[in-house]
Amino acid sequence: MIALHRPAGHLVVINADLIETVESDEEGATVVTLTTGNVLAVAESPEAVRESVVAYRRSIAR
Repeated sequence: MIALHRPAGHLVVINADLIETVESDEEGATVVTLTTGNVLAVAESPEAVRESVVAYRRSIAR
């Protein structure tokens, strides 16, 4: 699980294994699409989301 923030600042924790795509939209917001079809707008950049997922996967691979 990784912790991200909604644009308004609210914390949201999501299952990193369900992330299908991470992209920036026209307004510069980051949009995370899950394999379930849910779409989340988050405050973190796509690179920050990617780094969170990599860090999470490294932590469970030990």
